[in-house]
Amino acid sequence: MKSWTEEVQISTPIEHVFSYVDGSLEQMQKLMPQVVENTPIKETDAIVGNVYRQKYKEGEEIQEYDVETLEYVNTSAHKKLKIGFVLANTFDITATYELEKLDENHTLFRYTATNQALNEHAELFLKSATNQIAVDFVNRVKRVAESEYNS
Repeated sequence: MKSWTEEVQISTPIEHVFSYVDGSLEQMQKLMPQVVENTPIKETDAIVGNVYRQKYKEGEEIQEYDVETLEYVNTSAHKKLKIGFVLANTFDITATYELEKLDENHTLFRYTATNQALNEHAELFLKSATNQIAVDFVNRVKRVAESEYNS
């Protein structure tokens, strides 16, 4: 298993940043434009245990998988969403989005991704994987959140 954690300070309120990961498909697509569908399959009052069927377009191919909410915290000063899914019977993936309110207009955003290989081919792929996807993702969150908030 491999895990990457990256964080960045974002000059917008915590609620604004959280709307991209805990909001509508339209908000989610601003960070992850390849997600073309996010349909509720099972919803609970506790939110933990919610399952969404996601469709993800990679080139001409569309992957479909179920995303489960594993952890959820939503207070005014701390927010956390941890999701898990299996991608193409190849990787068991978790993604954690954690936000800390620094002040009214500044948020610390931390992203952690873990990939567990489910076969030998995936294991070989993970050996050469770097944190670049995590770095690019936190930078995209910062760029999108700040540009939309300030405009």
